[in-house]
Order: sequence, then C-alpha cells, then structure tokens
Amino acid sequence: MRIIVGISGASGSIYALAVLKLLRTLDIETHLVVSKMGTYVMQHECSVGLEELKGYADFYYEQEDLAAPISGGSFKTDGMVIVPCSMKTLACVAHGFSESLLTRAADVCLKERRKLILVTRETPLSMIHLENMLSAARAGAIVMPASPSFYHTPGDISDLIISFAGRVLDELGITHNLTKRWGENS
Repeated sequence: MRIIVGISGASGSIYALAVLKLLRTLDIETHLVVSKMGTYVMQHECSVGLEELKGYADFYYEQEDLAAPISGGSFKTDGMVIVPCSMKTLACVAHGFSESLLTRAADVCLKERRKLILVTRETPLSMIHLENMLSAARAGAIVMPASPSFYHTPGDISDLIISFAGRVLDELGITHNLTKRWGENS
C-alpha cells in the first residue's frame, strides 16, 4: 500500500505521529507533506522536529513543491489522511483551493475518487466549519474529528491516541490488530 500523510497546523500532532509510526510498523509506504504551522505545532506539542518526523516516512515533500509525484493523479496511492486537519486546510479542501502541495494532494485524492480522511481538530465549531465539513464530505472526503473513544477503557493517554490512530487505519482500509474493538474481551 501507498499512503499520503499530510500534517497541518492544528493541535493534535500526536495523532499524526501515531499514524506515521503505525504505518511504519505495518510496512506501508508513506509519503509525507507538512505545512509550516504543522512543523511548528509538532515541535511545540510533541518535541519532534521536522528531521525526526521525516524519519518516520518513506518519502517527504516540501509544502511548496507542486511538482512532487503526489500532486498528480497518475501517481497511484491508496489514499491520504490529513492529521490533524486545521480549519484553514479544511476550507481549502472543501473549496478546491490547491494553494500548496498538501491541499493539491488532497484535491487529487478527491478527483481520482481515492480515500481522503480529514482528522479535523477544532472546538467549538462555527457554521463555516460545519458547512466546510459538509462540503468536503459531499465531495468524497471522510471527515473524522479527533474524538477518541473510551469504550476500550483506556489506561492512559497513549491508549487513547493508539485507539484513534487505529480507527484512522480502519478508514484507510488497512488491516491491523492494534486496537481493541467494540465487543471484544480484554
């Protein structure tokens, strides 16, 4: 499999780190693009710099590199996740504004009918945010707010992060046994 991972400047960088690490564990090819604010927030929230972050991906592209392979529909991928997805990035995706490689790659996923998962992270939500989520969903994106579940009785925050990251992998169609599922025994 080949998955694009986009990281924008919303809070919740820990989810992106978990997704990248899980994809690496599962030996899935990853293509990473990170916005400037995504780099800043990752460093601030997780103390992980861009060079370390690049080490979790097979390929990395600069945000301004609109000639990168992931900017074209002929470059086959199995999907993309933007985690976390800021409201600015959501607005760009919802309205086809491909002003950066991150939003162009998302646009390509939509036009090629490939999976696009937007892990939105904002609260409270304005009407504009909700309308943009609806527009993105109508265009084919899966809007997946960063809302962890508690039915698996997490022991600590890492259990919450892994469980949610596992749900992201589920939406990408990636088989795994990393998380406890509803109805499973301990």
